[in-house]
Amino acid sequence: MTPSTPQEPLVLGIDLGTGGLRTALATARGTVLAVAKRDLPTRLLPGGGAEQDPDDWWHAVAATAKELLAAHPDAAPRVKALCFSAQWGGVVPTAADAAPTHPAVIWMDARGARYAQAATGGTITVPGTGYGARRLRTWITRTGGVPTRSGKDPVGQSLWLRHERPEAYAAARWLLDVPEYLTMRACGRAVAARDTTVLRWCTDNRDPDSLAWDPKLARMAGLDLAKLPEQVPAATLVGPLTARAADDLGLPRDVQVAAGTGDTTAAALGAGAVRDYDAHLYVGTSAWLSCHVPAKKTALFDNIASLPAAIPGRYWVATIQDVAGRAIDWLIENVLADPDHPRSPEALDRLTELANSAPAGANGVLFAPWLNGERTPVDDPALRGAWFNLSLSTTRADMARAVFEGIALNTRWMLEAVERFTGRAKTPGGIGPIRFIGGGASSTLWCQAMADILDRPIDQIAEPQLANVRGAALLAGVALGEVAWEQIPDLVAVERRYEPNPAYRARYDQAYAALRAHHKGNRKLYARLNPTAGHTD
Repeated sequence: MTPSTPQEPLVLGIDLGTGGLRTALATARGTVLAVAKRDLPTRLLPGGGAEQDPDDWWHAVAATAKELLAAHPDAAPRVKALCFSAQWGGVVPTAADAAPTHPAVIWMDARGARYAQAATGGTITVPGTGYGARRLRTWITRTGGVPTRSGKDPVGQSLWLRHERPEAYAAARWLLDVPEYLTMRACGRAVAARDTTVLRWCTDNRDPDSLAWDPKLARMAGLDLAKLPEQVPAATLVGPLTARAADDLGLPRDVQVAAGTGDTTAAALGAGAVRDYDAHLYVGTSAWLSCHVPAKKTALFDNIASLPAAIPGRYWVATIQDVAGRAIDWLIENVLADPDHPRSPEALDRLTELANSAPAGANGVLFAPWLNGERTPVDDPALRGAWFNLSLSTTRADMARAVFEGIALNTRWMLEAVERFTGRAKTPGGIGPIRFIGGGASSTLWCQAMADILDRPIDQIAEPQLANVRGAALLAGVALGEVAWEQIPDLVAVERRYEPNPAYRARYDQAYAALRAHHKGNRKLYARLNPTAGHTD
C-alpha cells in the first residue's frame, strides 16, 4: 500500500463477497491506501437455500468506512466517490425506502429449480438439456445465455420468492441484485449498471450498450418488469449519498455513488485484465476464469457465454466454478477441526504447511471439489465432493494437498472450455499467461500448482486479495473522469510469475484424466443420491 499525494482525490472501493466485506480507502487511480474488513455469515437452508441478511452487509459497510476514516482523519474531505463490487446472481426484494422485505437470496440458492425448469421447458426439448427448443433459441439469440435450470440465478430465485414467499414478494417495490441493492442503500436510487442486469436474461445483448429491458424475455422468465430497476451505463455517477447513508459512513453528503458492479467485473479491473483475451483467474469462495472479448457468443453445453461488460462495446466471458476456496474453509472447519476461525491467517498457514509436506500429486490422492454442485463446464447441482484413490498409507498431508490440487484440476477443465470458446485451444500457449487474483492467489502453493496443472504461466498480482476493492476503486475513478479504461493495465502490478514445472506434466495429466473419469462414471449416481438438487438429466 502506497501513500497518496495531498492533491489526489480519494475514493472508497467496497467489495462484498459471500464470506465477508472489504472496504478500501484508495486513490481514484486504484492505489490502495488502507483496508478494513468484516466477516459475514451465510445461512444454508434445506432444499438448497442460501441466504444472508442485507442489514448485516450495510452494518459492515458502515463499520469499515468509519474505521478507515478514524485511522485517516484527513481523508474524509478528499473522498469524492464510492463504488460497490459485490457477489451477484442473487435477489434482494426491496421496499421503496430500501428496506429489504426478505433476507437476500444469494447466488448459491437453488430452491427455485423447479420453477426455473418450468419456465425454461417446452413441448419439444433440446436433448440432454431439458430446455424447450423455441425458448432456448429466443434466449440464446437475444441474450447469449439462458436462465439456469438449477435455479441459481435471479430468474429461479425471483420465481421462488413469488411462489414460496408471496408476502415478501408483494411488499417488494424492487427486485434488486446485490450490487444494485447496496447502491440504492447508499444513494436512494434503484439503478442497475448494464453489466449487472444480464443474469435476469431479459436484456437484448446483441448491442452491448443497450439499456432496455425486453418485455418478451421478461414474460418468458416470469419476471415483473415493474419491479426491475432503471438501467444505466457502467461507471455512471448515480447520485450523492443520502443523509442517512452519509451519517452511517461518516462521509460528507456530496460524496458521489458510482453504479455498483459484480465481483467478476471488479476483479477484471483489479487484475488489470481489460484488453481483449487478457485472462484472469479468481479464486475466492468460488472461482472463475474470464477475459474480455469483442463479440457475443454462447457455448450452451459448456455453460459459457460472453455478456456485456462494463467496458463500453465489449463483452466478458462468463464462467463459474461453484466451490473453490470454500472447500479450504470446509476442510479446516469439518475435517481438521482447527480451533481458529477458518479464514484466519494462522489456520490457513497451518493447512498450507501441512499440504506442502506432501509431494506434488498428493501420492495419487484426488479430490473432486463439487461440494455444492458445479456450473462450468457442466451445470449440475447434484454433483458432490469426494476424495478418491485413498489407501492405508494415505496421510492427512496427502488429503490436504489433494484439496488444493483438486480445485486446480477442476479449473483446468474450465480452462479447456474457455480456450475452446475464445478460439485459443489450438494456439501455442493457449490463452497465454493468466493473471491470478483473490485470496487463493496469496498462496504460493496454489500459484505453483495452478501453473503446473494448467500448464500456463501464472502472474500473481500484487496484493491479489485486494483485486476486487481495487477494481471498485478504479471504476469510481473512471466515473469521476480521473482514469481511462486503457490506462488500467499499467496501474496494476504483477508481483511474480510462476512457470509450469515440466517434471510434473505427466503426473498431473494423469490426475486430470482421473478427475474427468470420476465425473463421467459417477454423475448419474450423484443424480440418484441428490434428487432434490435440481438435476434434470
